[in-house]
Amino acid sequence: MTSYALAGGQSESRVRGPKLDAGLHPSGRWIFAALLVGGLAYAGYSVAADTASVGEPMAVGVFVFLGLALLIALGFEFVNGFHDTANAVATVIYTHSLPAPVAVVWSGVFNFLGVVTSTGAVAYSIITLLPIDLMLHVGSAGGFAMIFALLLAAILWNLATWAVGLPNSSSHALIGSILGVGLANQWLSTVPGASGVDMAQVRKVLSALLFSPVVGFVGALLLLLVMKRFLKDERLYREPEGNAPPPRGIRALLIFTCTAVSFAHGGNDGQKGMGLIMLILIGCAPTAYALNRTLPESAMPAFVQSAQAASTAYAAHGTGATLPTGRARDVVTQAVRQKTIDTPQVYEGLSVLSRDIAERIDNYGTFSRVPAAVVPNLRNDMYLVLDTTRMVVKSDGAKRRFTAAEIDSLGGYADALERGTRYIPLWVKVTVALALGLGTMVGWRRIVVTVGERIGKTHLTYGMGASAELMAASTILLAEQFGAPVSTTHILSSGVAGASVANGAGLQKRTIRNMALAWVLTLPIAMLLSGFLYWVLLGLTRMAAG
Repeated sequence: MTSYALAGGQSESRVRGPKLDAGLHPSGRWIFAALLVGGLAYAGYSVAADTASVGEPMAVGVFVFLGLALLIALGFEFVNGFHDTANAVATVIYTHSLPAPVAVVWSGVFNFLGVVTSTGAVAYSIITLLPIDLMLHVGSAGGFAMIFALLLAAILWNLATWAVGLPNSSSHALIGSILGVGLANQWLSTVPGASGVDMAQVRKVLSALLFSPVVGFVGALLLLLVMKRFLKDERLYREPEGNAPPPRGIRALLIFTCTAVSFAHGGNDGQKGMGLIMLILIGCAPTAYALNRTLPESAMPAFVQSAQAASTAYAAHGTGATLPTGRARDVVTQAVRQKTIDTPQVYEGLSVLSRDIAERIDNYGTFSRVPAAVVPNLRNDMYLVLDTTRMVVKSDGAKRRFTAAEIDSLGGYADALERGTRYIPLWVKVTVALALGLGTMVGWRRIVVTVGERIGKTHLTYGMGASAELMAASTILLAEQFGAPVSTTHILSSGVAGASVANGAGLQKRTIRNMALAWVLTLPIAMLLSGFLYWVLLGLTRMAAG
């Protein structure tokens, strides 16, 4: 028997914990290494093939730089895998439903499947937090400094919390890093009115992060109470007996909930790395990745028609004085920076840019035939009009100006622009899935111990584990459908706490306090760290360019 110290100086004797130090079989290590090397080789081959197919050969220096950036982005997902997914396997390990090595491999496989089958909506929900200035010039020194700064800051904070065994949120760390870069860009920029972050999108994302742990706690608590009311098998609510696995039906339930959480985690968290990788690819190889060249030519007439309809709708509320394209671009960019879009000048600018986009796409016939020299400028115009149109559709002032039919046409136009600029190649999904899945299989022990032993005052029961994971999986999958980034760590840890309360167990105040402290500190520390790194990296790139 093992004795654990509890709050108030008490101690309690518990059943022997699971064996956590059993490593993978030697053949498993070889498979792990082969998948790791194979994934990196697949990424390198895909980049070379994609750029060659569009006639955009990459210089050796650019290719090496791109490789370094991709390694860091995949490193973030690898760390995310062993940091966050430990929450998913803690329940099956501590209820002896699966041996630890089997559990982490099983979870890694379903993390992989979750990433590969994801929609990409969460990826671009994260990206929209970034400043419009850096998004329009992602291939500049500032754009690359932004990407490296926010990735390194998120990785460093994840590793710091993992080192002390705290279930910290990778989503929270990444969002804090993005906010820090955005604010640093605003303070450091020499351009008057340079944009920071989109505070409306920040509030939306942070609301999801704040609300989801409450859902996890309350939902798991209520679900366990309902289970106690209708499922009378007392074995569900007792500590596991020694190291024996649970009864067959209960074991199947716990493996299912672990699988669901792993799949949901992959589908939500994996997308954050995808979005950042797409930014890197757009910056280094815009011809191949800035536009969605997979859209068929048959989809182009509808795209052109929607752009023309939007141009007409904007012109009806513009100044009537046609602007040169360059001037229109400047007017709209400045309006987005200052969040003053509801003016006739802005609508005139949007009308001009939309008409220009329609004409260019009509001339080329399809995105795959857009010349390399034109791609960056066309992509920037499409991205600028997309973000501004989204703001117009949501603006109360615009809704009073435009008719319902015009608002609908603008919404359809925004969807068309999104399909043309926001896509994720299959190879990006596969490599991110490999990084996340392989990360699941290492470094998980510290977080598993915290979730399994240090939240509630009693050993994790079958019912507690099942209710916490069912609620976590449901919440994460629902959030993915709405494109909302949420934290697997916070939801599941809160669910374990809620289930502990419902089962009549107390909570270990020290662990709960430390987890809450990590939650509170993550945002400001990640912001400070990424802002500082952005300042340093921006200075270094400018020195190198000078």
